[in-house]
Amino acid sequence: MKLESVSIKRSTNLNEKWVQDQVADDPSVLGLGDLILKDKERLQPNAGRLDLLLQDPETLKRYETEIQLGPTDESHIIRTIEYWDIERKRYPQYEHAAVIIAEEITSRFLNVIQLFNGAIPLIALKMTAYKIGDEYALTFVKVLDEMTYGLVNEDEPLAEPTDRVFWESKRGTKKTLATTDELMKLINEVEPKAVPRYNKHYIGLGVDGKAFNFVSFMPRKAHVIMAISLQKTKEFDEQLEQAGIETLTYDSQWHQYRLRIENGLEDKQREVLLALAREAREGFGKPA
Repeated sequence: MKLESVSIKRSTNLNEKWVQDQVADDPSVLGLGDLILKDKERLQPNAGRLDLLLQDPETLKRYETEIQLGPTDESHIIRTIEYWDIERKRYPQYEHAAVIIAEEITSRFLNVIQLFNGAIPLIALKMTAYKIGDEYALTFVKVLDEMTYGLVNEDEPLAEPTDRVFWESKRGTKKTLATTDELMKLINEVEPKAVPRYNKHYIGLGVDGKAFNFVSFMPRKAHVIMAISLQKTKEFDEQLEQAGIETLTYDSQWHQYRLRIENGLEDKQREVLLALAREAREGFGKPA
């Protein structure tokens, strides 16, 4: 069957509310993960209404999402960034990303958006509506992804160093930093010289003044995300499951297990984390 694409902006049957409802019913259609709807038409102080507020239930990261029928324009970009900025200031305990959705993202405005990317986590999605019989379907294609902040080894100054106070007050809490300290004790059983290196987007490891991020931490308000640099295997999966350690989505780009760690590790959990950290240390090479 040949699919017939239709312009939502010029359609007499479709409108922006229809698009909102489709995404709200199933946010996974955007291709950004298994997101959930937090709010729709969210009122912004001294501004307008945010089309959709979405959230990743695992990482708690929030996506401030604006929909534009037809081609994107200046006001659409400014509005999206403004709402993202308002939400991140209101709820600094979460990570935030701005999402622009439009039927057409022109090369001119794509260039403008790219100027912000890195400083502002921007995602641009091109949506297309198709008519199938008497029904309509939506597809979304990512044309611009937010800048990924990896674990920098060879060029560590780019990792934007911060300090412990930043993590206690801006990203995590004193409680989750204490949990991170306990996890560091495990790491020191594997690599006695390792010390925490506080960067803006993660807490890495340093050995003899050099980055050595075979493990890293992201303290949040209620838990710590622990990343371990290991290839995903069935054996590791089973060890984590049997120990009752909660796993988040595996990071296939950086080849990392991402684990949600809370207070009070059991002995079996400590054993598994220690074994995985040892595997990661042995496979990571030398400090860079």
